[in-house]
Amino acid sequence: MNETIGINTLVNVLVSLVAALVMSFAATPVVKIFAQKVGAMDVPRDGRRMHDHPIPRLGGLAMFMGFILSTLLFAKIDTQVRGLLLGCIVIVTTGVIDDIVPLKWWIKLLLQTAAALIAVFHGIRIEVLTNPVLFSENNWLTLGMLSVPITVIWIVGVTNSVNLIDGLDGLAVGVSAIGSATMLVIALLVSEANVAIILAALAGACVGFMPFNINPAKIFAGDTGALLLGYVLATMSVIGMFKVYAIISFIVPFLVLALPLFDTGFAIIRRLLRGQSPMHPDRGHVHHRLIDMGFSQKQAVAILYCVSAVFGLAAVVLASSGEMKALLLVLAFAAAGVLAGFVFKTGHRAPKTGDGENAAVGAPDSGKDDGRSS
Repeated sequence: MNETIGINTLVNVLVSLVAALVMSFAATPVVKIFAQKVGAMDVPRDGRRMHDHPIPRLGGLAMFMGFILSTLLFAKIDTQVRGLLLGCIVIVTTGVIDDIVPLKWWIKLLLQTAAALIAVFHGIRIEVLTNPVLFSENNWLTLGMLSVPITVIWIVGVTNSVNLIDGLDGLAVGVSAIGSATMLVIALLVSEANVAIILAALAGACVGFMPFNINPAKIFAGDTGALLLGYVLATMSVIGMFKVYAIISFIVPFLVLALPLFDTGFAIIRRLLRGQSPMHPDRGHVHHRLIDMGFSQKQAVAILYCVSAVFGLAAVVLASSGEMKALLLVLAFAAAGVLAGFVFKTGHRAPKTGDGENAAVGAPDSGKDDGRSS
């Protein structure tokens, strides 16, 4: 980009962010009243919930308003972006219904898959990956027909990963804000102006909602918010990073989304080792462990914000500084290993009778409490 184009892009990114922020902030009180009128209230029923009184959900609807308004106003609506927005409508509709009247897990999974397929058939596909075999003569793996199922699995997986970490006030929204800001910086580094504008809209929508969602939360994002954030992060990672013909096409998206992906992966392994279904509810997520170690909600959320920010910074430097790639990869995975060992080898109190959680797509009330059941 030349200097003029660069300035124009930065201005558009800033305006997109501010517009989404203002809309999300202004819409949240209205959505809160709407949630109360339609009965979309989270009532604490077990030991997993951190709140002690009914709190409205559906907050994701305010973020959706901010995100889609800013995107329609400032982004170029090409085929891929059209697919993203159509998929968002399916995801948000699913979340709104589920926040009011709980859906069965398999219905939610089908609707999430449908949203992912809408994106895929509008050109949002993972078509090329870096060859993980370092000594191979082929630097790239062309996926061919496998691009469709792999992309669908990625989108549905990330969508539910964000839903799984949505267990403390402000956690999923803050982590998503950090993830979208990280991808925004990388998009600017590789001159993807339209991608940067859309990510700015997502980041702004998150920031505008956060004053109402941080502890003590006045409204929860619910499935509407958690699924929306996961879906947009997943699809934008495909549009903005997987298509880059470089090692960052394989590593960077995983670094940006390291916390939710790690938590989801560990949850699946933990349940399988216990002879349980991967969708079986338990109380072993990172945020549960931190609370059980004696941290307050605010302290646990701050710790996880810092972890996400470290991985995000590593992703940015990896994308921009070639000579540091190997070192950053080693440090990032070492940090993840230390964190995993520290958190998961520390004992935690036995769950109370009736405790449980929602799996990624498992329990029918998933995300009703801003992820409190995750």
